[in-house]
Amino acid sequence: MPTPPLPAAEYYASLPHVIAGAGAVFHDPADRVLLVQPAYRDDTWEIPGGGVEEGEYPQETARREIAEELGLDAGLGRLLVVDWVPPQPDGRPALVNFVFDAGLISPRQVRELRLQDSELRAWRLCTPEDVDTLLAPHLARRVHAATRARRSGRTAYLHHGWPPGAP
Repeated sequence: MPTPPLPAAEYYASLPHVIAGAGAVFHDPADRVLLVQPAYRDDTWEIPGGGVEEGEYPQETARREIAEELGLDAGLGRLLVVDWVPPQPDGRPALVNFVFDAGLISPRQVRELRLQDSELRAWRLCTPEDVDTLLAPHLARRVHAATRARRSGRTAYLHHGWPPGAP
């Protein structure tokens, strides 16, 4: 005899837990990207962004985080990257991360950048070499994929920063 279906609440509670994050990539005319240094971590840099809140769409998350952390009202463009990060050995659940195109950062926006002290220590426009030096390897791969996606007009799908089937 087949097992009766679980009540909806029990079924959903039995599914894997996944968190979502969203960020955006700004670039300048020299094709450098904007990276930020979080105040709550040592020697770590990231792109502007953060965790998706309950009931929020990823693009809204990226816009909200940019406004909160940098004081900018950024009109975000298209989705550049979706990166699936599997559960981590330290207990972090799986993460799906969305990266949007924040476009060309203007000199006016650079002058208007206001870091939220409780969130960020610093910002800088970074060359591809800086990206490789400042970011964790999977984040550097994600940012490079976002740059390629912006140039090609395509969206990149990644597995922990790598295209599917890569190492």
